[in-house]
Amino acid sequence: MSEAFMHMGTLVRPHGLKGELCLDWYADFPLQPGGQFWLQAGQNPPRPVRAIGCRWHKGRPLLALEGVADRTAAEALRGQKLLMARSSLPPLDDNEVYVADLPGCTILLPDGSTLGQLDHVEYPAGQEIWAIHTKDGREILFPAQPQFIAGFDLTHRCVRIDPPEGLLDIYLS
Repeated sequence: MSEAFMHMGTLVRPHGLKGELCLDWYADFPLQPGGQFWLQAGQNPPRPVRAIGCRWHKGRPLLALEGVADRTAAEALRGQKLLMARSSLPPLDDNEVYVADLPGCTILLPDGSTLGQLDHVEYPAGQEIWAIHTKDGREILFPAQPQFIAGFDLTHRCVRIDPPEGLLDIYLS
């Protein structure tokens, strides 16, 4: 995927009969109808789409897209990534980063030792989980909650974490 786009959410499934889609939204800012987005199916090139409506239902956004008027059209979009142009995203505060910039970063423990490298990010049940690969080939699933993240240094491509007590024992014993 081009650096010009950021993966902001995933179209999960149709909702109702009028073409709305349940969306897993990964951003910390609200989804704005009327905005320009892109959809990407697998590794195909992104294609533009316009959001014409958004409402919340049971804690999840429901998205209405221009040209998607029924359940069959919505079903055809299941699993596609919802992208935004990186240039259109809101500015970051000093203590914020884009999750898309983190894969490949070295993960450091509080004592400065290296735990591994961040391979990818998953969102099971709406929770951000980092998959960290250690030098000996193990995978550690880390709950990326603010209380467990001590700091970011994207210039040096590293993130310092302070994992919850006992988490590493599960993976490294």
